[in-house]
Amino acid sequence: MIYTLTCNPSLDYIATVADFTCGTVNRTVREELYPGGKGINVSMVLNNLGVPNTAFGFISGFTGHKLTAMLEERGIRHDFIEVKKGLTRINIKIRSKEETELNGQGPVIEDRQIRDLYEKLYRLEDGDTLVMAGNIPAGLPETMYMDFMNHLQHKKLKIVVDATRDLLVNVLKYQPFLIKPNHHELGEIFGVSITTKPDVIRYARQLQEKGARNVLVSMAGDGAVLAADDGSIYQSEAPKGRIVNSVGAGDSMIAGFLAGYLKTGNYEHAFRLGLCTGSASAFSEELATKDGVLALYDRMWGMKNE
Repeated sequence: MIYTLTCNPSLDYIATVADFTCGTVNRTVREELYPGGKGINVSMVLNNLGVPNTAFGFISGFTGHKLTAMLEERGIRHDFIEVKKGLTRINIKIRSKEETELNGQGPVIEDRQIRDLYEKLYRLEDGDTLVMAGNIPAGLPETMYMDFMNHLQHKKLKIVVDATRDLLVNVLKYQPFLIKPNHHELGEIFGVSITTKPDVIRYARQLQEKGARNVLVSMAGDGAVLAADDGSIYQSEAPKGRIVNSVGAGDSMIAGFLAGYLKTGNYEHAFRLGLCTGSASAFSEELATKDGVLALYDRMWGMKNE
């Protein structure tokens, strides 16, 4: 079973305004509401690809209840911990000539709720996959993902981490199965600017030396690179298409990679499916669908019959 962990999920409210102006009344021409958070995105795309999974995380208040209802409408299993203080955050995106975002803080998570999460994680079984994605709420330690991995190191799990800076670097010594920085985040880790695939390969190898088994680096329109734990390097340009919405594309890449790898055990196929899944989300208003992913895969490499 695959489990995703989103410590600070959200409702994403997207308002389209013809000509947004600060300091005055603006009227929307379109409004949308989606479940949000990186792990939530992974769960939704896995579900679209026909891969069963369960979403973990913290919810609070009426916004948390709306989030769970929206996931249930999509057929996504969840096992959230309810928090009493605060609300599940609402992230507001204003689409106009420029995009403006206003992200909420999220609820206050107390020690007893962290203990509840530890107990849920402890019940994972050998062979399960855990995806820990996104930043953590204010007030929680930057060692949180590392602490979870330390707690689980006696179990035979595949752990995926998609986070930034110390939150990611701290987990490397516990040998995560997969990490997925983008090329900007990879550069931030080493204090350099990374723009080419040879540079990505060089620094991805260094993350492997620090403990990561597989390093999948997304490069937006320039495609992606995978440094695999068998010593192989896979790289490709992205499929061509019109970018509609880049939110969730990296999360979708993780979902596609896992769907491909857990079914076939083949890194090349997993890399290709991940790349096509990320692109399918970027080319859509919502997250990638199975038909959209397979159409891109067929266009790039010919259909793979499994």
